[in-house]
Amino acid sequence: MLWGNVTTINHHPRRKAREAVLQALYAWEISEDSPKIIFQRLMDSFFNERNDYQYAKDLFFCVVKYQDWADDLIRNHLQNWKFERVASIDRILLRMGASEIFYMDDIPPKVSISEMVEIAKVFSTEESSGFVNGILDSVFKEFQNEKITNTKDVTG
Repeated sequence: MLWGNVTTINHHPRRKAREAVLQALYAWEISEDSPKIIFQRLMDSFFNERNDYQYAKDLFFCVVKYQDWADDLIRNHLQNWKFERVASIDRILLRMGASEIFYMDDIPPKVSISEMVEIAKVFSTEESSGFVNGILDSVFKEFQNEKITNTKDVTG
């Protein structure tokens, strides 16, 4: 068969990395260990390809570094919700999406939003994908309006 087993084709090569980062950030949220220890413990077992590993490392530490900023940004876009009531997985996906949109220039924001929505479908509740989509779309509109001119260091 020309196409092989279509269900095994990975259309989004970074999805595995994003899913691993989600799990590592969740582990960090419920752990007392440092982000560096969590990353080493969990991520080293996830990756064979160096590119995926580097991308995951960049995303993980970007979210860690800018978590307070991302939380404030997300709070500003929540309507009729308290930030503390947002499910952990959804909060983490929103942080990841906001971090990719604002700080990872090589990723188109629409791709970031789409990926977070798809991951929410797998790792969170049925309603979460729409919620994540709505908040990140609002965050993206703010990003477009601000037209950030300075580049921030992701790994520093």
